[in-house]
Amino acid sequence: MIVMPRRGILLGSLTAPLLAAPAYAQGWKPSRPVRIMVPITPGGATDMIARMIGERISPILGQPVIIENRPGAGGNIGAQAVLQSEKDGLTWLFTAANVLTANPALYGSRMPFDPVRDFVPVSRVCLGTLLWVVNSQRPWRTFQEQIDFAKANPGRVTMGSSGTGTSAHLFFEKVKRETGTDMTHVPYRGGGPAIQDLVAGNIDMMFDVIPALLPHVREGRFRALAVGSAKRIDYVPELAHIPGMDDVLPGKGIDALNWWGFVAARGTPAPAIAAMHAALRDVIAQEELKRRLLDLTVLPMADETPEAFGAFWQAQIPIWRQLVEGSGATAG
Repeated sequence: MIVMPRRGILLGSLTAPLLAAPAYAQGWKPSRPVRIMVPITPGGATDMIARMIGERISPILGQPVIIENRPGAGGNIGAQAVLQSEKDGLTWLFTAANVLTANPALYGSRMPFDPVRDFVPVSRVCLGTLLWVVNSQRPWRTFQEQIDFAKANPGRVTMGSSGTGTSAHLFFEKVKRETGTDMTHVPYRGGGPAIQDLVAGNIDMMFDVIPALLPHVREGRFRALAVGSAKRIDYVPELAHIPGMDDVLPGKGIDALNWWGFVAARGTPAPAIAAMHAALRDVIAQEELKRRLLDLTVLPMADETPEAFGAFWQAQIPIWRQLVEGSGATAG
């Protein structure tokens, strides 16, 4: 696997129809190195998952795999770079849910592309949720204790996130609405600086992806009060006792589901999409990769067909749109 540094944005046309994808690759193989575009900075969960996939998919595809990070504009810059590449099956976008679902509502008329119109699905590779943590020096031992404090002290509780419109921010705003609390969102330029400030005690809490927060829970710096999924999670044994949203906010319908997947620019040859889909299913079936993804606290999975991923993706769009509209967040 080859890692490429960040480069500038490419500009060009966004056209070409998708042919119906056959069930199998029918012998298609890439002729040159394959590039996986990751629209965030190195080191986060999305980047780590992409690298795990990349090193294992390379021998299946028969070519080196390049991981290229293109952060910026909530993932839109990296996505645009894929759209402006040749539609030859050699460039793929690997992203978390927000770029494909939340960004159109966040950016509105400033959104530079339409995810559904301009991309086609390949497959998801894993699922995850969020973790509600507080600095361990804060007095709250339970989610309800923190909510009670927030109600009694409007604006006092501060929550850091990796940016406006992220899944952490959007689900945090939903919790605020459902609990009738006034807590302060503090957006950072990435999750790392927010975590550093939470360790230092400069903010009170975070509600973010588990891989980034769990090491600090293990070391005693953070205290986990809830998971973002409706139900408790059993695929992270040390968090199996942490309540889910149905436990702490019954009847509110909060289920913070995050997912990661591959898409291609519309116009990519159907045999290439079928080959990539088959390769991803082979990779996700590898026991060693399953173990590593579970160690990263995400649940490995692969869609049966690209169309199955597409149906799931379409169903997710109104859910994320409502999250954005309810939060009042905008970006651009």
